[in-house]
This record gives sequence, structure tokens and C-alpha cells, in this order.
Amino acid sequence: MIDEQFVQVKNLRKVYDNGHEALKDVSFSVKKGDLVCLLGPSGCGKTTMLNMLAGLLDPTSGDILFNGKSVVKVAPKDRQIGYVFQNYALYPHMTVLQNVMFPLTVGKNKRSKAEAEKVAKKYMEITQITELANQKPGNLSGGQQQRVAIARALVQEPQILLMDEPLSNLDARLRLKIREEIRSLVKRVGITTLFVTHDQEEALSIGDKIILFNNGVIQQDDVGQNFYLEPNNYFVANFVGNPVIDNFAVKIADGKISGSDFEIPLAALDQDRIKGELTPGEYTLSVRPENILPSEQGHFTAKISDVELIGRERILKFDHDGIQARSLVNLETTIQRGDQVQLSMRLDRIFLFTKEGTRVY
Repeated sequence: MIDEQFVQVKNLRKVYDNGHEALKDVSFSVKKGDLVCLLGPSGCGKTTMLNMLAGLLDPTSGDILFNGKSVVKVAPKDRQIGYVFQNYALYPHMTVLQNVMFPLTVGKNKRSKAEAEKVAKKYMEITQITELANQKPGNLSGGQQQRVAIARALVQEPQILLMDEPLSNLDARLRLKIREEIRSLVKRVGITTLFVTHDQEEALSIGDKIILFNNGVIQQDDVGQNFYLEPNNYFVANFVGNPVIDNFAVKIADGKISGSDFEIPLAALDQDRIKGELTPGEYTLSVRPENILPSEQGHFTAKISDVELIGRERILKFDHDGIQARSLVNLETTIQRGDQVQLSMRLDRIFLFTKEGTRVY
């Protein structure tokens, strides 16, 4: 049971001195050995959460448990955590080997120089930086510095590894490579990891599960594909997905969903996907671009304003009620800019949200 809830956060709140409530009654758990991404926009509370797990911030109320034991009153140095900071925080006057060894040369983790060097070299081999042992951080690339920072965190053999936007300083291609390496590494070592990022693609690609925050509240705590296929609410549906989801203003009345130029009978919906009462009123109908496609019998007609090539696919852009919408089609589609096209929505893939953002379908 403890392995299933190796990290537990219970009803955690953080209110700063200026009155800002950064986290509002947050609860979640993390399985032993999992890599969990804390995802969300700037200011959503994810880094505050990580710093409270690390002991760098005290909660206003609530509890944090590691392996079944509360750590709220435990000093950061005694929490058995490793922390990889956004800026790496390497000592510029030390060599790579000295940087990696450093946590084992001070405090309660202090070991003999020979033993510290042996452990450091073990994790330098795992992170593939052995050949950099005598280099100074100033001579290293961003990706190499990142590996040094990870090796330095791992030498303490912590029970939990915390990573705060560790790839944000790297260029796009290197980020792809390093994030794959990080997932492979933490799985090989078997360490429970919490990884903060604002990049949804990063979270989807490496997380065993994702916890999405907004305004200090967890919006969804789930496996990656469910954020895309079964979003909890309007915020989740619009935060996750590239290209972004299409949103149409609609009304429900007289047994049908009515947009500005289409109608869908409520009876045509998949009844198993209904999550709330479809009472008369105003809603948002949301549909991902790959689920709105050219069709001989479409729900509506649109004039294509632009065609964008993205690798194996094309994005057909069109105006709908003054807002740009998109259809994602395969590369062989011959539709061009200026064409009038009938577009059909997959009714088993649309979402309906109330004006407050609650999902009802």
C-alpha cells in the first residue's frame, strides 16, 4: 500500500504573506518508482508545490508524507531528496567530478574521499559524463551541464528526485534528446521522480502520469492520454493538444445543439459519454482538429483561409464566427487555400462544456 502512495500530499495550502493563495487544498499521491510531471502555466503553483516537497517552503496547512511518514517538520537536508534546479547551480571553480562528489563531502552524508569518488564515478557513468570528469562547467554545453546536475542529485541516492523545469535552458532538438535520456535514466535507477514543466508535449512524452495545475488547483490527475481524450474541463481541453482544440459557441434547445451554421440532434450523441444534464442554455462545443474533417455530407461549409504543412499532415485553417479554427488532414489531401469545403465533426469525439467550463459531454 505504501508503494502505491509513496508520496502523499494531503489538503495542502500555501498562502504567502501578501495574501496570495498559491495552492488551494491540493491532494495527490505518487507511486514508488513513477515519473510524475507537474504541469501548468506560469504562476499555477507547480514550483511552489515542488519547493514544499523539498522543504524549501512551509505549507500554511495540510500534510506531506514520504513512505508513510510526515515530512512537514523535517529539514530539507533530512528528507532524502535530490533536487535538480532550473539553472543547474553548478560550482564554476570545481571540475565535473568535484561537482558530482560535493554532496558526499559535506554534512551527514560525508564519506571518505575515495568512497565519494567511487560513488560519483558510478553515477557519472550512468549519466554518460565520465569523459568530462576534469572539465569545468563553463566549458560544457547545456546538455552536459544538465547531466552533471542530475548525477550530483543522484549520488546522494535519494528516495525522491525533484526536477524544476530542467530542460527550459536547452534548444528544442536537445530538449527532445535529454528528456528521453531522463526518463530512461530514472527508470533504470528506479527512483521516484517529480518533474515540473510548463511544456505539455514534454509531460505527455515522459510522464507515467501528469498532474495539471491552474490557479493553485489540480485540474486533472491522470495518465497522459486521458488529458487528450477525456479532459476533465474546458481548461484541460484547451491546455493540452497541438494544434489547439477548436471551440464553437452553441446553444441547446428543442432537443438539439445549434451552432451558427450547424445543428446536431441530442439523440445523435453517444449516450455513454454524457457526464451531466444537457439542459437548455449556452455551451461551448470543442473538437480536436483531427476530428473535424472534409466530408461529402458535412455539418457545415467553410472557406479555407490557409493551408499549413506540418510534416506528414496539413492544417486547414478556416474562419468560424470570426475565430480561426482548424482541421487536421493527411498530406495527400489536395484542398487548397480559397476552397469551399464541407466539414464533418466526429460526434463520438466532441466535448460540451458549460459556460463555467464544466464538461457535460
